[in-house]
Amino acid sequence: QILSKGELQVSDKERHTQLEQMFRDIATIVADKCVNPETKRPYTVILIERAMKDIHYSVKPNKSTKQQALEVIRQLKETMQIERAHMRLRFILPAKEGKKLKEKLKPLIKVTESEDFQEELEIVCLIDPGCFREIDELIRSETKGKGSLEVLSLKDVEEGDEKLE
Repeated sequence: QILSKGELQVSDKERHTQLEQMFRDIATIVADKCVNPETKRPYTVILIERAMKDIHYSVKPNKSTKQQALEVIRQLKETMQIERAHMRLRFILPAKEGKKLKEKLKPLIKVTESEDFQEELEIVCLIDPGCFREIDELIRSETKGKGSLEVLSLKDVEEGDEKLE
């Protein structure tokens, strides 16, 4: 009976260590996915951990770390300058559907970097990662498989030292 239906007792220290590890994992995911919108530079994990402590975030052991990280990002937006790093994409759309589809894509695109319209419409742009699935489905359904979507970079961040003059 105990072996089939019983639960394993977890000591207080073990539980505390497990929660601490999850807290660190969540902070790492947030630091990985987010940037300061003004400088486009990533935040450090330690800074995110401190911010999470400031908003008194408590880890939920039964939820995945990724789900909680997205929740943390929403909560941190209220207290600090933080934003998901944009994804850089390239669409190649057939000329026929290009113009029509471009109008539908416009509200989902944050920044258009380049646009080239010859035989096909080619757009390189930055989007919010939350819109990716919606854009992918839109292109697939409208062009019936003729249009293509290519991820150039998962996150658009500035790296390296600041340029001082």
